[in-house]
Amino acid sequence: MFVQESIFEKLVGGVADEAKKIKVGPGLDPDTEMGPMVSEIQFNRVCGYLESGLAEGAKAVAGGRKLGGKGYFVEPTVLVDTKPDMKVIREEIFGPVVAAIPFKELDDDLVRTANDTIYGLAAGVWTKDISKAHSLAGKLKAGTVWINCYNIFDAALPFGGYKQSGWGREMGRDALDLYTQKKAVCAAL
Repeated sequence: MFVQESIFEKLVGGVADEAKKIKVGPGLDPDTEMGPMVSEIQFNRVCGYLESGLAEGAKAVAGGRKLGGKGYFVEPTVLVDTKPDMKVIREEIFGPVVAAIPFKELDDDLVRTANDTIYGLAAGVWTKDISKAHSLAGKLKAGTVWINCYNIFDAALPFGGYKQSGWGREMGRDALDLYTQKKAVCAAL
């Protein structure tokens, strides 16, 4: 999560406060807002990322630990003091972890840093300036870019990533290409 320096502390504090409120528990409990990791393997993987990030100097302003007791539960976590070369920044965690990085200006350096990954499934841009949002969305190497919203899906829109975040597209007209074969037929008459 790249956050403009002028609002970094306030925004990260707000995200951390919200993360602390998330009710973690069994998926069948109607009060649960976030369930467990899908498997022991994923639970250990996410916990390994947290250990790595903290060992490399990141600080958890919310969460940062596995939850005790039965099940594969991890606290919703917000990390700060991260660096671009940290494992928690370079790799996809697929767990309840967000790493916050401050930036000064919306410029080519920010775009280069955001795109400096082997992944590119999705991104979100939050701003009052819709023109800047569209400009940035066009520069991000991600299969989906949400502007002032997140996790919005429509069956008419293709979904899939760039680079090592998937092959092809699901949903939308583009998905039909996965189920068809194109053929060229040449005949001399």
